[in-house]
Amino acid sequence: MTVTIYHNPDCGTSRNTLAMIRASGETPDVIEYLKNPPSRERLVGLLKAMDMPARALLREKGTPYTELGLADAKWSEDELIDQMLVHPILINRPIVETPKGTRLCRPSEAVLPLLDTPVRDFVKEDGEKIACTPPA
Repeated sequence: MTVTIYHNPDCGTSRNTLAMIRASGETPDVIEYLKNPPSRERLVGLLKAMDMPARALLREKGTPYTELGLADAKWSEDELIDQMLVHPILINRPIVETPKGTRLCRPSEAVLPLLDTPVRDFVKEDGEKIACTPPA
């Protein structure tokens, strides 16, 4: 199975998600999207695959969201995508793609239904234990 994660190594949720993927036995394609941002076409494709409007993918914390006034409803879908392309830090993470689907994995255990092999007894960086159940 091909697994791709749009990853930020400075983000605990992203690190936990990547660790869960690896714990399932997968060797994912890791795209550090701050260093290698997606193209417009790719970002639009990810949004479509997640059935998510651009506004729902915007990250506020630690980004220029407030300074840019992105909370204002005046921004169109295309304009929000433009802002994410100019400022990739606005793209919430991690986004994971597998043959089972594409999703924003917040919280990190949202990745579990996308994996073929169950992850058991996973402990997040903060010590939280995740009771993982096998996929249906």
